[in-house]
Amino acid sequence: MRVLIVEDEEGLAGALRIGLVREGYAVDLATTAGEAHEKLALTAYDIVLLDVNLPDGNGFQLAEQVRSGELDGPSGTDVRLLMLTARGGLPDRVRGLDVGADDYVVKPFALAELTARLRALLRRDVRGTSSVLRVGDVTLDAARQLAHRGRRELSLTLKEFAVLRYLMTRPDHVVSSEELLEHVWDENADPFTQTVRVTVGTLRRKLSVDDEPPMIETVIGRGYRLRADPAVAGTA
Repeated sequence: MRVLIVEDEEGLAGALRIGLVREGYAVDLATTAGEAHEKLALTAYDIVLLDVNLPDGNGFQLAEQVRSGELDGPSGTDVRLLMLTARGGLPDRVRGLDVGADDYVVKPFALAELTARLRALLRRDVRGTSSVLRVGDVTLDAARQLAHRGRRELSLTLKEFAVLRYLMTRPDHVVSSEELLEHVWDENADPFTQTVRVTVGTLRRKLSVDDEPPMIETVIGRGYRLRADPAVAGTA
């Protein structure tokens, strides 16, 4: 999933980025409200982590602009917003939620709690109420970073795990290479490389070994589809 961190404390922003990348997220950084505006105008983010105190504005204003549609961009007005700030007073928390934040975390915080809150926000458009996704005989536990097909544990890279998680939130739907690049890779990814095709190819091979039916099919000219019923999945 694609995350934008809007935080002017470079040390904290860097530490957050490292921690979230290790959890399988694609992470971009913005240190000012203006830079956040530019990135939100170009990229479809799943979640924005938003500091309140910014050099050229504040997170309350930015959240309000996102929710009102004033900031027009591919994320839309429904992107999940998590306030991440040292301002923990009741009036600030109430204001943050009133202007459109989905959650409000007060600094200092534990990374484990933050990632749990991110998973909770992401579940809002995913079936089920736990961190475990199931499609066919494949299960993925986002909290423990484990994936299985049947009883067989899948040995996946972070990027393969992230691609599988994204596809599992959209079973039987065609997902384009551009959509995967947008949500699973960060802003440093080269859109002209074959990285998506290569990653999906290795993931497909790891998902289906021996006589296991394939689960990922290539829809020529359109993208990839994870089949809930692998018996109908084609190969490419």
